[in-house]
Amino acid sequence: MYFTKMHGCGNDFIVINDLENKLNNLSELASKLCHRNFGIGADGIICVKRSSLGDIRMEIINADGSYAAMCGNGIRCFAKYLWEKDIVKKDKINIETGDGIKIAHLNINNNKLENVTINMGSPEFEPDKIPSLSSEKVIDKAIEVGNKKYNITSLLMGVPHTVVFGKLNDFNVEEGKVIEKYNLFPQGTNVNFVEIVSREEIRVMTWERGAGATMACGTGSCASVVAGNTLNLLGEKVKVHVPGGILQIEIQDNKVLMTGSAEISFEGVCEI
Repeated sequence: MYFTKMHGCGNDFIVINDLENKLNNLSELASKLCHRNFGIGADGIICVKRSSLGDIRMEIINADGSYAAMCGNGIRCFAKYLWEKDIVKKDKINIETGDGIKIAHLNINNNKLENVTINMGSPEFEPDKIPSLSSEKVIDKAIEVGNKKYNITSLLMGVPHTVVFGKLNDFNVEEGKVIEKYNLFPQGTNVNFVEIVSREEIRVMTWERGAGATMACGTGSCASVVAGNTLNLLGEKVKVHVPGGILQIEIQDNKVLMTGSAEISFEGVCEI
């Protein structure tokens, strides 16, 4: 099987062309390939599939074999892969995901793809959409988990996200493992610890459901900006520093636009 190893701000993926729909048991395949010691190593695998709804379909499986409806860094890598491999040679691509159609705008200069802007859609705070067992929206809600108190804001940004504001030095990203399983979230939640630098700049570290601590999380960066804007802590255009790089997030007419890089690390062949 041929594969391409890619990353968006250090959030890494194994991208596989499965237009002929030959791959079976993607969950088992992801667990095997993503292992950092015995496999290629990645936060997840991304499969290129045919779509009857858009130009193409993206299917993402986390490193632990669980399905992900959407991934912000992953979809930028996916868009670059489509362009580089001449699968969809357009500067605007309609990509079918588990969270509906996402539009990728490829920023191309002199026939070179510089970065990708994704329309991530609208955030959703309604508890049943996240899902959350709360009877009201989870906005700046005080909870106690593992003998530590947090104020959380939770929303659906393609996938469930919970945002905690404070100084990053006051948190260990591993704390996200406990919050992920908090009884308020029947399907778990991704967790973002956010430090505000200014109304236009933040620093984020994320614990991803199904992958653990990652170098970057696109949906998490979007969720962090939306949460901060909702609490009147941030403006509508924010530079987000993640461990692996920088993302630009903009809220526009209740839609969230994310711009960032996507890079090919290497290509290879493996036996499955």
